[in-house]
Amino acid sequence: MMTTTTVLTIVEQALEVGVLISAPMLLAALFTGLLVSLFQAATQINEMTLSFIPKLLILVLVLIVGGPWMLGLMMDYMQRLFTSIPNLIG
Repeated sequence: MMTTTTVLTIVEQALEVGVLISAPMLLAALFTGLLVSLFQAATQINEMTLSFIPKLLILVLVLIVGGPWMLGLMMDYMQRLFTSIPNLIG
């Protein structure tokens, strides 16, 4: 039976999976932006594409390297959720 505790547990697990999936990309973009900003400050080059292109390349690299792990994490969560549906509805 669906209770508020069950719903909160499902939402908590979904948020946890979302954070785990987005964290590598966000951290990679953060560190890349920091490094590019330091480079721009040191060389006094203020070109917008200089900050955008490295972030884009790093995000693609993170998706290539971590994509299978991210997909596996999502698949595991969805399989657990779908297999628990008969227990949830009663």
